[in-house]
Amino acid sequence: MKTIKTMAVGLMITATALTATAQKRNWGCSEETQQAMLEPVSLYQENVKQYKQTKDSRYYEEAYPYWKTIVANCPKQSKNLYTNGANIMKAKIEKAATQEEKDTLIAELMRMYDTRIENYGEAGKVTAMKALDIENLKKERGLQEYYELYSQAIKMSDDLEAAYLVKYMEATINYVRAGYAEPTLVVDNYDIASEMLEGELRKNIEDSTKAATIRGYIAGVEAAFSPYASCDQLVEIYSKKFEAAPEDVNLLKKITGIMTKKGCTSQQLFFSATENLYRLEPSPTTAMRMGTMCLRKNQYAKAIEYLSDAVKGVEEKDKYTAYLMLGTAYYGQKNFPAARTAYNHAAEVDPTKGEPYRMIAQVYASSASSATEDNVSGKSVYWAAVDKAQRAKAVDPSPENVEAANSLISRYSAYFPKQTDAFMAGLENGQRFTIPGWIGETTTVRTR
Repeated sequence: MKTIKTMAVGLMITATALTATAQKRNWGCSEETQQAMLEPVSLYQENVKQYKQTKDSRYYEEAYPYWKTIVANCPKQSKNLYTNGANIMKAKIEKAATQEEKDTLIAELMRMYDTRIENYGEAGKVTAMKALDIENLKKERGLQEYYELYSQAIKMSDDLEAAYLVKYMEATINYVRAGYAEPTLVVDNYDIASEMLEGELRKNIEDSTKAATIRGYIAGVEAAFSPYASCDQLVEIYSKKFEAAPEDVNLLKKITGIMTKKGCTSQQLFFSATENLYRLEPSPTTAMRMGTMCLRKNQYAKAIEYLSDAVKGVEEKDKYTAYLMLGTAYYGQKNFPAARTAYNHAAEVDPTKGEPYRMIAQVYASSASSATEDNVSGKSVYWAAVDKAQRAKAVDPSPENVEAANSLISRYSAYFPKQTDAFMAGLENGQRFTIPGWIGETTTVRTR
């Protein structure tokens, strides 16, 4: 291993370069102290360089006293001072002989991170780094400490790296399992973590690599949360809180938000919480949830009222679903023209989805009695229905959509008029034909 003496010539050259650099920027100390730090900086940097070349941890051991002196005297010498410093400290912790010595060094590492925050900011990111180090270095002993640090990091930063959000969820679950908090904490923190991850995904959706990575993290959070995610478990977790504070708007938002996300909209708790929230704080989001609730109860008129309000103001990501539900409510009332209009709006919001066209196909198939002037007993509606199912396949090649569309095509083709019936009506295969009544679409004659 190279000694400090054998480094002397190189260090003299390095010190000369550092003098020029130090004169150009502020190291967070006086000019006099800055000059005094030139030699420690040279010795620290040379040892770090040698470590990176050899992976010999003894160079980190030699770098430590110089690094510590620099941090204490000129804490803004370089941001790398903290990146390298974390590695130097972890190498020392690994070699510590006793748990007491390890804990002393871990405390020093945490103070280093605090110094970094004081001089370079990024409090959320660095606090998350502290949490991860405590988790890795102290294991179960540090559970309360690292959970609190992850929680602080989440509050400090709304764009925390996605990987830390998964660690936050895992820490939450460990914290609850250890008996430090009620299971409601898992649900509350899942809501926070998943919302932040979805925000990150929206920001990076154009970058396929980043988007794929974030989707992996979302899957990790979902997997961590799944033991707490059944509707019965959510009802058990939140019922007592709801009974104790049925008009707490923040609680109502949590209940309705998580139960909507997990598809628990048929539960009585969801109905009660949604009704209270809409009464206390009406909004497009709560209107949409009221509409969902009314659809579940087949209360179509009320559903139309709420969903008509919802489509005017919900976020773009929810507008497709709102229009789809509005169409279903009109369909339930047998108001077929209005149902088609709503489904067409859904298709405009998201032109890559086949479901709106499949739903219009079903609306058409339900309307044979409105087209009896076609001279084939209203069976022309099935031509239009099959056209819409074909359109669904064209815009959405997903296997589930193709399978559903093919099922409709097979079912409705069986209702095409017989060739002899079409002939008697003056119709031939391939002929253009406009369906009478409210449908009014031009299609092609087909027989069976």
